[in-house]
Amino acid sequence: MRLTWSLALLLCSGMMSGAIEPISTGLAMGIAAAVTGFLARYQNVLYYFQECCRPEWISYNKTGLEEDLRTKLFGQHVAARVILKAVTGFMNNENPKKPLVLSLHGWTGTGKNFVSQLIAESIYRKGMTSGFVHLFTATAHFPHEMHLDLYKSQLQQWIKGNVTNCPRSMFIFDEMDKMHPGLIDSIKPYLDFYESLDGVSYRQAIFIFLSNAGGENIVQVALDFWTAGREREEIELKHLETALSLSVFNNKNSGFWHTSLIDKNLVDFFVPFLPLEYKHVVQCGLAEMAAKGLTPDEEVVDRMARDLNFFPKEERVFSRQGCKIISSRLDFYI
Repeated sequence: MRLTWSLALLLCSGMMSGAIEPISTGLAMGIAAAVTGFLARYQNVLYYFQECCRPEWISYNKTGLEEDLRTKLFGQHVAARVILKAVTGFMNNENPKKPLVLSLHGWTGTGKNFVSQLIAESIYRKGMTSGFVHLFTATAHFPHEMHLDLYKSQLQQWIKGNVTNCPRSMFIFDEMDKMHPGLIDSIKPYLDFYESLDGVSYRQAIFIFLSNAGGENIVQVALDFWTAGREREEIELKHLETALSLSVFNNKNSGFWHTSLIDKNLVDFFVPFLPLEYKHVVQCGLAEMAAKGLTPDEEVVDRMARDLNFFPKEERVFSRQGCKIISSRLDFYI
């Protein structure tokens, strides 16, 4: 077992294809033949033990993503539609011209982190725990403005190194609204239409940005539709995307402030996450009870939802917290 594990590590890291010290031509050929024969016979077993940048570990499941977006994501018909089409189109393209770049916007608790998790699970067998999925949070990884130049250099090296190791890498940047302006511009070349940079192609990589910035614009559109007596499902991407990208671009407190990523049209989709209504919060609560192994109880969830904050104050249409606090709040009512 130990030998198999070691060979799996060598195989996945590409070390088996490297040069062997020139002891003697005959000996080297004999070793190479033996190793090649062993690997040809046991390669499926080796790949099972160690995650590799191969189809055994990385394979897009459109049906799975579509089902998850339909049954697990509540109140986000615009985001669900855009995400499915964008990810499917990119993953089915054998020769994309650039990496897939998505920017997810909306208030806390509307599902941005959850959707990035669903995307990862639809592509990588290990989901968010895959060695090819990289999550950055502004406050944890880039806390000090005085170190901005160091962060830029480290971020460039990290992305280059990981894409070199696996072209189908995913990078998720959370808290973009808290990121120091200018930092994200350092990775602009990797998101552009270059065939390769220093011998590395970034065209199969995926970049996802998560931000609360622009949330007010999204809420205002949803509120306008509700005030006009129009159905929530009538809201389309065209009602939000242009205003959203402009508000994010001009927000001095956002990591996207005057960024070349927007100026050069390198973000493929600005994906809006609408504020959740009362019924969506209830759906989240029922799903959370099921996830905890409990029998979903609408009466319990309804009591919890009634104690949350909604606006407008009298009508109580939209939730201020969304679904983010549901898990901890439920424990109090069960």
